[in-house]
Formats: sequence, C-alpha cells, structure tokens
Amino acid sequence: MKPHISLLLIIASVGLLCCGCDKVNNKEVPAYYVRLDLSGYGLWNVYGVSGVGDYRFFDRAKGIPSNFPYNVNTYTGFGGILLMIGLDISTGNYGPVAYDAACPVESQQSVTVGIDNENLNAVCPKCGSRYDVLQGSGTYISGPAATNRLGLRIYRVTPNNGGYVITH
Repeated sequence: MKPHISLLLIIASVGLLCCGCDKVNNKEVPAYYVRLDLSGYGLWNVYGVSGVGDYRFFDRAKGIPSNFPYNVNTYTGFGGILLMIGLDISTGNYGPVAYDAACPVESQQSVTVGIDNENLNAVCPKCGSRYDVLQGSGTYISGPAATNRLGLRIYRVTPNNGGYVITH
C-alpha cells in the first residue's frame, strides 16, 4: 500500500511541474523606462485610441508619431509603445492596453511588431511570430514566440484627467 502512495505523490508532483511550464515569459525584452503622458481630453483625443482594435505606435527615438509633443520626461520603452483598445486582463473590460513594440524573440530595438489589420494580431516582420494584443495579454499565438513561450512586455495604463498615462 505504501508504494502506491509514493507513486501517486510522484505523479502528482510531475503533474504540478508540467502545469507551471505553460507560463508566458513577457519579460524577455529589456526593461527600459516608460512614461507616456496622454493626460487630459485634448491630448487623448488627438493621440489616444478610441475603438476596439484601434491602435497607435509611439517611439520617441524614431519620432513616431511625427507631431507628438515629446519632452524630457517621455520614455517609450525598449522598442517603442504599441497602444490599442483591447481587453484589459486586470479588469475584464475593454479599454486602452499597451505593450513594448519590440519582438521578444529578436530582442532588438530595431525589430518591432506591426499590426495585421485582418485579425488585429501583432506580427514580427523578421521571425513571423504572432501575438494576441486584442485580448490584452500580448501572449504568443504562433511562430518562434510560441515555441519559446514568449509574450510582449505589458505596460500599465492608468486613467488621468480624462486621458491616460502609460508606465512600466
């Protein structure tokens, strides 16, 4: 009887270890400062996003968008910021969500995802990895990111004075 209990404990332990392997690594891209202030209705109405699937990229180093009033207190992460309206997994409601635009497989500032407008997935132009950004998770869908369980780095989006502030 005792050998059966030991065997059950071993099987249960292996099962628990396997369950922990499904976790998504969204910290592969280096952590850089992030602070994008879109506070106030005016700034948010011009540069924010408004409908489900609506998106915009911000990259201070590349000057994207070209007319954005970047200042010394603006930081756009490692590969820029992808801002879109999607499902906020922390609240379960649709609203603004933000990610680092750098592909975690490539982990280079110059290799950033774009959006496939047919299904609103983020797609890396170099490795072909696809990410779920509409559901607010940045989780891998396919490609090398799925093989390595890599997701996009998620940023915090906080309401502020009719707009939002994006931080790390």
